[in-house]
Amino acid sequence: MSGSSYLVNAGVYLINIVFGLYLLAVMLRFLLQTIRADFYNPICQFLVTVTNPALKPLRRWIPGYMGIDWPSILLMILLQLLEICLIALLMSGHIPSPISIPVIIAAQLLELLVWVYIFIIIIQAVISWIQPGSYSPFTVLLYQLSDPVIRPIRRYIPATGGIDWSPFVVLILLNLALMLLVAPLNDWGRYLSG
Repeated sequence: MSGSSYLVNAGVYLINIVFGLYLLAVMLRFLLQTIRADFYNPICQFLVTVTNPALKPLRRWIPGYMGIDWPSILLMILLQLLEICLIALLMSGHIPSPISIPVIIAAQLLELLVWVYIFIIIIQAVISWIQPGSYSPFTVLLYQLSDPVIRPIRRYIPATGGIDWSPFVVLILLNLALMLLVAPLNDWGRYLSG
């Protein structure tokens, strides 16, 4: 492996970290706004502080509509586009085919969304085993984020023997989404990019 390829790998790693963390912050803010979480929560306040510099200019031109925070969606798309182009330029010297870019963006954002929920549910389950009934700003947000996903399953799968199986079922469904939705989209994007 040449010295330049080490630099490329390091560059790709740094781009993934920086964009990944900021995309995560924007997505969490979008999800918290969608569920109307308490924005006085210190974690929400942190997300607002971190994402406002990028979101405020977009809000001047694009309002929210029908309860959907369109500026956050546009920002996630733009960030993902920039990440994809920077990594492609570093690795191959050119950007992917314009036809493939929307598919790759959709695949990457959907994958991030699925992983966000996988981690939320796992962390919530671990906390409930270690410290059942614990209350903190963090656990409140975990519950608010996971409840819209778990509640529909809980209607059909009641707790048995004091064990709530619905988070386990949701985790199975989320992993199936990675296999049956995200993976084909990623493959299609790679195919279109040549």
